[in-house]
Amino acid sequence: QVQLVESGGELVQAGGSLRLSCAASGFTFDISIMGWFRRAPGKEREFVAAISGSGYSTSYADSVKGRFTVDRDNRRNTVYLQMNSLKPEDTAVYYCAANALGRWNSDSYRYWGQGTQVTVSS
Repeated sequence: QVQLVESGGELVQAGGSLRLSCAASGFTFDISIMGWFRRAPGKEREFVAAISGSGYSTSYADSVKGRFTVDRDNRRNTVYLQMNSLKPEDTAVYYCAANALGRWNSDSYRYWGQGTQVTVSS
């Protein structure tokens, strides 16, 4: 049974930092492209970042480049999203996704977590 469990979301002030985690199980983690997406209130879900199975390749949305970093620990089957210089517009539910079936920045992932709420106050 595949499980993706996100954690780390909370209320933070603008300019602050958070580190999200996604613990994975039930599939071959170290060959799976992992992605982070978010859905802000009233908006469509959007791509945030993705990382290859080895961790050597990453991709970011323009809106988070230079502020967010995605990385992974294949020994712990966990992918992370380090978020710095947070802005109120980063407020959203953040989702972890696994096994991209198409482009990394599309929502073609096979598995999805339940999400974790990040709220950035101004």
